[in-house]
Amino acid sequence: MAKAKIIGQTITPFKRLTFGIMFGYACMMLALMTPATLLLTFKMVEIDPNGYTSSYGLVSGIGAFFALIGNPLGGAISDRTNISFGRRRTWILLGPLFGCAALLWVGMSTQIWQIIIGWAIAQLFFNFGMAAYTALIPDQVKEEKQGTISGLLGTVLPVAMALGMVLMTAMTDASSTTKWSLLAAIGIVGPIISLFIIQDGKVQIEHMAQEKMTLGEKLSRVYPNPRKFPAFSWAVVSKFLLMMGYCSSLYLTVMLVNRMGYSESAATAAVATINIVSMVAMAVTSIFGGVLSDKFRKQKPFLYISALIIIAAILIYAFIAHNTAFIVASAVMGLGFGCFTAVDMALVSRILPNKEDAAKDFGIMNVANALPQSIVPAIAPLLNIGGWSFFYIVLAVCVVAGVAALKPLPEVGEHAGESNPTNLEMGRSVS
Repeated sequence: MAKAKIIGQTITPFKRLTFGIMFGYACMMLALMTPATLLLTFKMVEIDPNGYTSSYGLVSGIGAFFALIGNPLGGAISDRTNISFGRRRTWILLGPLFGCAALLWVGMSTQIWQIIIGWAIAQLFFNFGMAAYTALIPDQVKEEKQGTISGLLGTVLPVAMALGMVLMTAMTDASSTTKWSLLAAIGIVGPIISLFIIQDGKVQIEHMAQEKMTLGEKLSRVYPNPRKFPAFSWAVVSKFLLMMGYCSSLYLTVMLVNRMGYSESAATAAVATINIVSMVAMAVTSIFGGVLSDKFRKQKPFLYISALIIIAAILIYAFIAHNTAFIVASAVMGLGFGCFTAVDMALVSRILPNKEDAAKDFGIMNVANALPQSIVPAIAPLLNIGGWSFFYIVLAVCVVAGVAALKPLPEVGEHAGESNPTNLEMGRSVS
């Protein structure tokens, strides 16, 4: 497979880059995750009051499939959008723009098929934006600071979700269309503002001479060769399995309505409280997990501990059906997932096979984030077999398997497979 080096990569000052990514990403995630965790459920209850558990699973599952393909596809397109406006900045603009237009469509929909189309488009293009934002880390951040910025970025999702819940609680009397419209506005305005903060530009990619590629080598340009880069594949597997467990929390609104019999207003208030608690817990461990992993030059111990904490949270959901227990579980889940997200993102940045394909490979890795969002609704029929407890136990078992998949991953400083001579020190420039 051809190797390449990046020349002329624009570097944004670290603090400025961190703020720009966090602000734009937060607004984008607020626009996407507030519907995903709250409004989409109520939309399905409104349109399909008798079968919303099944129709919600259908809509979210199809949407998650498009999120699945959107991240690597958007990453690959971003890697190849080599224009003066910037490989990443182009899709930081276009991804949320099309995604927010789709949110407006969903908000005004009156049929299930309309919601399916709108939500699929929203997931696809928001993931284009996510791939562009996350690729800025291997593009512009030195390895010794990647844990720190990853930890800070890990706080964005819980903060965005909590702010979205607070916003929706304050808008209880507003119409559904108003809520969806406001979220769409936030989702595009934030990324546009971040474009004035983040520096990016056209780069020169120099490919080394290579012999004629075999079929296997051509396929490895789509997915890195597992034999040459085993760490990458193990990281994908472990992340997927741990995300299966975390996605138990994304089923919260459905669970409160179906298992606990909450009304829309009661569920909104409960989800807001639970997400705020989770946000605080996640923010603490995300920041300190990333910083401490950089300080001690160790990542795997933090990932093991995070996984065990997530398992504990899932088991609380499984066996204690009480609002207070759900709040405790969300706090525990936040502690585990915050640390996991920070350290995992730093680990992925370290083991990416090829820097010229950073967004594409990050997109493949982010498939592990999106695919569980599709699978968890797909296994919802388990509710008919053993109820909510059995449903959560299955997800906890997935996390246990994820812990086992962490073992082959290389620690900081250990060999991670075939190395690429490209690094952040080659051809840097600051504009």
